[in-house]
Amino acid sequence: MSLDNLATLFHDELRDVLSAEKQLLKALPKMAKSATCEKLKSAFNNHLAQTADHIQRTTDAFEETGKVAKAKTCEAMKGLLKEADEILKMNGEPAVKDAILIAAAQKVEHYEIATYGTLCTWAKLLGYTRALDLLKQNLSDEEAADKHLTVLAQAINREVLAI
Repeated sequence: MSLDNLATLFHDELRDVLSAEKQLLKALPKMAKSATCEKLKSAFNNHLAQTADHIQRTTDAFEETGKVAKAKTCEAMKGLLKEADEILKMNGEPAVKDAILIAAAQKVEHYEIATYGTLCTWAKLLGYTRALDLLKQNLSDEEAADKHLTVLAQAINREVLAI
């Protein structure tokens, strides 16, 4: 890819986040299965449904670029999910494991928030109004998921302190 203009960057970053969302779609069921706290399981399962919506919205956001919606491997998400997968294989106290699962999930959320924030800025500058609306929805979902994980973490972390 040649870094010669903002439209090219926007398209490339859309391809990257599409890959990130598709990778997350595969990882979330494993994270939900591994969680012991029912509220955490529910949060992961709810975000799984949202992630399918994010994939559709991101795919739709390609329309204004005039280019095909084709993912390119997101190495950052690959690394974050590799770390999460290593956590899933660990043994330990259930609440402690839930606490580290939340930490891994929030790393993913923060990456997605940063990516969608950038894409929204670029879409606005490029005049991609439909893409901006779609990506803002994804950003809002990611921010809400992060806030929900923070609430869960507060309770679970207190539980971990008591161990």
